[in-house]
Amino acid sequence: MGTEKKQSKKKISTKKVDEVLPPLKAELQTNSQTDEPVIVTTPDKKVTTADKKSAGKASEKKQSSTIPASNAGEIMQPIVEKKKLKKVKIKSFEPKEDVPQQSTLKRISFQLKYHTSVGENIFVTGSHPIVGNNNVEQAFALEYLNEEYWVGTIDLPEGESVDSFEYRYFVKDASGNTNMELGIDKFFDTSLFNAEEVRMLDTWSFSGQVENTFFTEPFQNVLLKQNFTATSSVEPTKYSHIFRVKAPLLAKNQVVALYGSAALLNKWDITKPVLLSRKEDEHWWSVKINLSNEAFPVTYKYGIYDIATRQFVQMEGDKNRIIYDGGASNKLSVVSDGFAIFPNNNFKGAGVAIPVFSLRSQQSFGVGEFNDMKLLVDWVKHVGLKVIQILPVNDTIATHSWVDSYPYAAISAFALHPLFLHLPSITNNENADLLGGLEPLKNELNSLDKVDYERVLVAKLQFAQTVFATQKNTIFQLADFQSFFLENRHWLVPYAAFSYLRDEYGTPDFSTWPKYNQYNEDEIKGIASSPEEAIDAIAFQFFVQYHLHLQLKAATEYAHQNGIIVKGDIPIGIYRNSSDAWQEPGLYNMNKQAGAPPDDFAIKGQNWGFPTYNWQRMQQDGFTWWKKRFAQMRYYFDAFRIDHILGFFRIWSIPMHAVEGILGNFVPALPVYKSELEERGIHLDLHRLTSPYINEGIVWEMFGDLAGKAKDEFLNITGYEHYALKPEFDTQRKVEKHFEHLQASDENHKLKYGLFNLISNIILLGAEDNEGQQFHFRIEMEGTASFRYLNGDTQSKLKDLYVNYFFRRQDHYWREQAMQKLPELKRSTNMLICGEDLGMVPDCVPGVMKQLGILSLEIQRMPKDPTKEFFHPNDAPYLSVVTPSTHDMSTIRGWWEEDAAKTQRFYNHQLGKWGNAPFYCEPQLNTAIIIQHLYSPAMWSIFQLQDLLGMDGSIRRVNPNDERINVPANPRHYWQYRMHLSLEDLLNHDGFNDVLRNYIVSSGR
Repeated sequence: MGTEKKQSKKKISTKKVDEVLPPLKAELQTNSQTDEPVIVTTPDKKVTTADKKSAGKASEKKQSSTIPASNAGEIMQPIVEKKKLKKVKIKSFEPKEDVPQQSTLKRISFQLKYHTSVGENIFVTGSHPIVGNNNVEQAFALEYLNEEYWVGTIDLPEGESVDSFEYRYFVKDASGNTNMELGIDKFFDTSLFNAEEVRMLDTWSFSGQVENTFFTEPFQNVLLKQNFTATSSVEPTKYSHIFRVKAPLLAKNQVVALYGSAALLNKWDITKPVLLSRKEDEHWWSVKINLSNEAFPVTYKYGIYDIATRQFVQMEGDKNRIIYDGGASNKLSVVSDGFAIFPNNNFKGAGVAIPVFSLRSQQSFGVGEFNDMKLLVDWVKHVGLKVIQILPVNDTIATHSWVDSYPYAAISAFALHPLFLHLPSITNNENADLLGGLEPLKNELNSLDKVDYERVLVAKLQFAQTVFATQKNTIFQLADFQSFFLENRHWLVPYAAFSYLRDEYGTPDFSTWPKYNQYNEDEIKGIASSPEEAIDAIAFQFFVQYHLHLQLKAATEYAHQNGIIVKGDIPIGIYRNSSDAWQEPGLYNMNKQAGAPPDDFAIKGQNWGFPTYNWQRMQQDGFTWWKKRFAQMRYYFDAFRIDHILGFFRIWSIPMHAVEGILGNFVPALPVYKSELEERGIHLDLHRLTSPYINEGIVWEMFGDLAGKAKDEFLNITGYEHYALKPEFDTQRKVEKHFEHLQASDENHKLKYGLFNLISNIILLGAEDNEGQQFHFRIEMEGTASFRYLNGDTQSKLKDLYVNYFFRRQDHYWREQAMQKLPELKRSTNMLICGEDLGMVPDCVPGVMKQLGILSLEIQRMPKDPTKEFFHPNDAPYLSVVTPSTHDMSTIRGWWEEDAAKTQRFYNHQLGKWGNAPFYCEPQLNTAIIIQHLYSPAMWSIFQLQDLLGMDGSIRRVNPNDERINVPANPRHYWQYRMHLSLEDLLNHDGFNDVLRNYIVSSGR
């Protein structure tokens, strides 16, 4: 659109529904694979009440892909009276200079097939004033036609011209919540139109539709890019219809063709296809057809045609598409048919998962580096894998000790970790000789079985500082650096200043800093306004981050050049003492700790120590922080895994006085009210339910022969054989502080954790700021000693309420919480999103993920069905990732030796073997499990490298316990796993590589 010189208000009129778009009386067609609705149009004629009733009966089958999840069971009744559309006023706009001032276009009509529920309305928004300039508050409202269709028409002022624009539809419910369709690939292209009236006949783009997955970046930019086939269709000078359709999974040399009953469609002759065409950067295949002289209705289908062999390949679905609307000299119909009905699950891929720090090469420096990813790409390509999945690579330097090895405790959600710096790549001719002095240390560190985090980091930072002193002036003058700095300064400047102040004051806890303890942008500009003016300690951070950016970006580009995609990892939380929390503390609940409830891997739950997100505050600015985070990841990744996606529904929030995760509760959550307890006949003193219950038997149960010592030092007697904790020991945090100054011993360990157990021996947790009226159940209530000492009637009543609290009342509420966040976040990126949906999964989670097209994670030994002991990869949904293990678990071999009884059941029932299971997981058993996953119907099978190596007895590690990456139950676990052989050696193991490649090829991955 041209520059707006003068804005005068002009009316754009709207026509009555039945004067513009008559009811749709043809049989509605659906995509049998995806339930996608198919556009059907009717002749231009007056509408009678009978017509409307007929249209309402056109299809009694609901289209699941177009029914909003909320109120899906409620269906709007067909219109029985004519409705008059409201008048819409907009400001006039000037056309581009090269567009004539006069235009033949007088009317634009929108028609959308969408099944709505009561209270829902549909709008069009887009990049033009007539549809609100992408402001949903000014969007153009459609009018309900019948239970399947919404329509709207805009009459343009005389002489006005309209520039091309993009648009999309959204639904608003009675509560004001909006549901926007996926993508912005609908467009009104004025260069295609030469008519008085243009009708846009559209289909809704449903996020969860399988085909939409193939329009994400990894597929469009890498995996399917080589399949693009250039072709062009013969364009008539006069045309009445433009047909558009999407078909993302065509093979090389395959194009979409149009077949139909019309003469111009060659009367269904498959040897004479009407070929559609598309540009490489477009989603839609399209063709222009002049059907003005054809007899209507016209039936048609899309097919696949191979232009290399000149052979018909396939026709879509069983049912014909139908168009009733005849062409006219002054009208043009643009029929956007959504997706062609072709197989949509014939892409399957496999990949490897390994942390960058675990890579080993002859050129690395005691730890895996971004540069080593290129060798990993070579191996992945060689064996036929398609994706490399890594753990978070953000900077975690808080204490400069091995504790910082935990990759999920980043001091910046944006900065990369200096640990991964490849030193030769940051040197130049003047200082290349410095590398020779590091050779002995490099050889020593490279020979270690594990990562020596502290020595590696010290050596790399010291070397980088030496190089920085000689290169800073040159680097900072580079146009590429200046571009990097400008694009990233929103996080780079605060991060660099934070890192400097952390070292200057000896702590990352910014609340204790004597200066700058509260972030002030103007103050920070005084020390970090620009690379040239910043002090060296801050400018050094700019230098390092720039080189890390170049190295990781180069590794990703190398992967793309070889047809491989890279999958990153987004932690659910941020580190409490981080640059992010310092810069914008209001985005987080700093007085809470995030974690996870108990599970088989951590029986007391997990306390990650991260602050929880202040979602209300984040939502106020449209989740800007998250969108910036996604934009940063897009530099380097094609897909990402959302760590603990359940946190978008609700987070396990732990009070600051607690150490163990077991004392947390889900936030947000609908509480239990005091009145509910009374209504259910639970009349106990609330102190009994909300305080640690301690009697003589429980003391002996917790402390055994140390019971006397425990009573003397930590407890006060409150009555006959009943006790209470002394005030100085009444929280886990107080207890922890007491014992941290005592000598480590078995006795002190038993006393400490016995006290932890006493403190968590409660049934109800008081909700905040509720004056004793609202409560949350302590997780695993039935396992507490407090519960065991209640009478049977009270136990039964509490059990019923407990089940209601955790498994019934929250589900719809948590779904609403997720739908306020995830749809907008998904729309903000076109990367492929996978969710780690493990743990105590609410019933609403699978439906939300399916609706949004987010891939689930399926793990064989962690079934989501509580009635099953194992999950079989054959049962995985297509939009999922299957894996036998993750970095938080033991490997296949390690798990096999952990529980002989469980292994026996797996051996007999999952592998179908007779007899006794071997004690050790022999290579053939490891291989059988890998093959199960390769042949799964899931889109992706991803394996830890250790599990793949476990297939070959000659190259796998001797002790499988040395292959474990993380132990979630241990909050002070040292993350230092490293490959035991180099990537160069792995590339040369032809026997293993050939076997693995054959398995991958045979499985169709």
